[in-house]
Amino acid sequence: MKNLKHIFLAIAAAIILYSCSPADKNFPGSEYMPDMGHSIAQEANAFNYYHYNTWDSASTIRLKELAYPGLPVEGTVPRGYAGVYFAADKGEAARDVVGRLRGAGDINTIAVPVNGHVPYYYSDTEEERIRATNEIIANPFPITAAGLERGKELYTIFCGICHGEKGDGLGYLVSDANPNVKYPAAPANFLLDAFVESSNGRYYHSIMYGRNVMGSYKDKISYEERWQVIHYIRSLQAKDKKLEYSEQANTLNPAFGVPGSQVATLAETVSDQDAAPEAAPAEGEGTGTPEEGSHGGDSSHGRK
Repeated sequence: MKNLKHIFLAIAAAIILYSCSPADKNFPGSEYMPDMGHSIAQEANAFNYYHYNTWDSASTIRLKELAYPGLPVEGTVPRGYAGVYFAADKGEAARDVVGRLRGAGDINTIAVPVNGHVPYYYSDTEEERIRATNEIIANPFPITAAGLERGKELYTIFCGICHGEKGDGLGYLVSDANPNVKYPAAPANFLLDAFVESSNGRYYHSIMYGRNVMGSYKDKISYEERWQVIHYIRSLQAKDKKLEYSEQANTLNPAFGVPGSQVATLAETVSDQDAAPEAAPAEGEGTGTPEEGSHGGDSSHGRK
């Protein structure tokens, strides 16, 4: 009986050891109840080492390497407004790039979404902030009524609570209307001459990286939305100085933005419902000579 017990224990031990055998060549190995010892799910915000099994260091990998996004494939071209960003001349070449990105002239082209990727080649240092301020002057998007309306909405959500509804730096967080006001630093007053005269790069760099106690907003508003917020800030400055910054005119500073009314339309589309029907030719019309007032068969005269 005693021998049977020993034999049984030996067999059980052999089975347990075999169930935990390491991988070898084509044999993947096995582990007794692996889910109990190793969580298959990845833990969020965990930087510790994760072990697929306990046999060797080759089967160990850092969770950070699994959780973080990898680099794009070599040769990958970012889609979005990158073409506008690099087209410094803002002329025919820029319009052609924008047209191609938005699918103009080709029914098989996929239109690029608004939140396209745009690189930003300035780091978060004081020297780079000054460089961005000196180099980034013009707003790549024209001043439009829709853009200013969108910029106002975003400014109210993300900026107005500190910088104020009027851009005067008297938002609710620092206002006497807030009984719990305890703000460590005064928000920027955009109506001061120093900010009015500053280039657009000063604002864009602050949105990207933050400034002083202000945090970064690059992960909250997209590329175009950042520029629309800057447009709206300019409109507040113009309003304070009794000037105009709108789709029709920019008397604040022509370098800050081009009114939409002065920008040539890239492409126009007209639906069948919007297009006015052509009038049927009168009886006998189209058979005479041009001197007699007929169209002479040239359909281009009957269409705008």
